[in-house]
Amino acid sequence: MNKTLITICARGGSKGIPNKNIKPLGGKPLISYSIQTAFQFAKQHDAEIALSTDSQIIKDIASEFGLLTDYTRPDSLATDSAGKLPVVADVLRHYESINKTKYNFVLDLDVTSPLRNVDDLNSCQKLLQDKTDAVNIFSVSPANRNPYFNMVEEKENGFYNLIAKGDFVTRQSSPKVYDLNASYYIYRRNFFELNYTSAITPKSIVHEVDHMCFDLDEPIDFEFMEFLINNNKLDFKL
Repeated sequence: MNKTLITICARGGSKGIPNKNIKPLGGKPLISYSIQTAFQFAKQHDAEIALSTDSQIIKDIASEFGLLTDYTRPDSLATDSAGKLPVVADVLRHYESINKTKYNFVLDLDVTSPLRNVDDLNSCQKLLQDKTDAVNIFSVSPANRNPYFNMVEEKENGFYNLIAKGDFVTRQSSPKVYDLNASYYIYRRNFFELNYTSAITPKSIVHEVDHMCFDLDEPIDFEFMEFLINNNKLDFKL
């Protein structure tokens, strides 16, 4: 039987949007959306949920929504420069140690990209299970801009040209590209034994989200998302 650990990582500090992970969105803390989806998935798959935070306030709020933890993220992994993968790996090791087990999969739900539901996660996990040589999968959305057609960068000679080489006269004829919407990632256990430093690897696959999905990066993003939620403008059931 496959065992899954669901990780929800929420650092206390945030410079772009203060207290971002617990900021109210649609009348409840942002983190509660991920907790809610995590419990729905866990119930279907007998999975366990792990919270990684350095903040007692976040622990207290998470507990109000049923998520308790005895784990505290180390200070070294709670800085602005700390990457996400070491954070996930550390809480994974902790839960494997206390539960004396090894998980087959790690499902990481990003608090700042909550527009997903359990159906998304189920279809994503099936894709990874079926692609046995893939080490992980992550959620993406169709990109509005295309590096083969309408995205440029500065070259060494000081002039600007397309980011990717190609001879395409329309965006539709260009190779299909995606935006990472940062909503969910699923890793096979061996991913963390292969010393990858990024979620994007030579053996990664993607799950295309077929509805609205974006992450909260700037304060205006909160206003957009709150408008969509409060006015029932989402094109799927959250």
